[in-house]
Amino acid sequence: MKIEADWMRGGTSKCWVFVTANLAETGTSPDVLLPRLFGSPDHRQIDGVGGATSTTSKAMILNRPVDDDIDVEFTFAQVGIEEAAVDWGSNCGNCSAVVGLYAIEKGWVVPTGDVTKIVTRNTNTGQIIIQRVDTPSGALPITPQANMPGVPFPGYQVGLGFQDPEGKTTGKLLPTGSATDTVDANGTTWRVSMVDAGAPVVILRATDFGLDPEDHGGWSRQVEPHLATLDVIRREAAVRMGLAATPAEAARAIPKVALVAGPADTDMESDASVMMLSMGKPHPALAITGSIALTLAARTEGTVLHELTGAVPAVLRLRTPAGMIETWSEQQGGSLLVGVDRTARTIANTTIHLPETLDNNVGASLAGATR
Repeated sequence: MKIEADWMRGGTSKCWVFVTANLAETGTSPDVLLPRLFGSPDHRQIDGVGGATSTTSKAMILNRPVDDDIDVEFTFAQVGIEEAAVDWGSNCGNCSAVVGLYAIEKGWVVPTGDVTKIVTRNTNTGQIIIQRVDTPSGALPITPQANMPGVPFPGYQVGLGFQDPEGKTTGKLLPTGSATDTVDANGTTWRVSMVDAGAPVVILRATDFGLDPEDHGGWSRQVEPHLATLDVIRREAAVRMGLAATPAEAARAIPKVALVAGPADTDMESDASVMMLSMGKPHPALAITGSIALTLAARTEGTVLHELTGAVPAVLRLRTPAGMIETWSEQQGGSLLVGVDRTARTIANTTIHLPETLDNNVGASLAGATR
């Protein structure tokens, strides 16, 4: 069995890109197909195309809808690494950046002018994302030249504008109705903000966990002893936000967790420092859907982040482990666009060979092997 796919980088993530019809031709449910294709369950994903990290075990499934208002419809899949499972509960903002580029490269959208607008819809959340791809003189540059924090090499410039992103998963910007709440975990009461915009996010003060604002580069190390507690908080927040009936049923991908602090005394460039957790581990950069939630949280009085930033300008500057990320807000046609600029690049166009059997249990006992 074979399937055509493209391997692409979007922002600080990598994903395999499939066309809906090609996946359907396999006659196998994506919940079974994708883990086997990626090589899960196995922390190395050695017998598949997965990258063995939360930022590289991702898939985007694209479709050209009949809706004249939408150019491309896409579904995001977070493929488990040590579990043969797929999380469909959220979108990936970084990987969203590949959609507009893919549409231009495949001829789905014809470039017009110096910037080509592609209207996309994420099916996981129903979110409309207006993508703006740089196409000087009506074409993609022969050589990509745009740079961004967290990626050492250039790609094509893609602006992502999330249209009216409030409450796309839960129905409310503040799912509990409060700007702050308290959550009990491991014998301590923690003050949090639960925000849904782009993706559901639980926001906490980094200093409550002993993270030093003057040593942002050390946060990944400093947070390690607190990961279990943060997961308890995250799972309880999932219930409070209406994302799960019980903490045990909470998905691994949402809600996301963001630890925030004011900028270091020597940092005159950022509005806040942030580190986000992805699939229970420190994110090497920042989940873009999470950055949308942080942007609206910063603008909402009473939230943990607003208390740190106060009134913020049209551009919010967030210090991340990979460098500065700037988000922007603008009104367009009666809608609010909250967005961020990314880069994207196609790495490979390929044919993936699948085994005759897609039994994910075969060899599962070897998932923890180290050699």
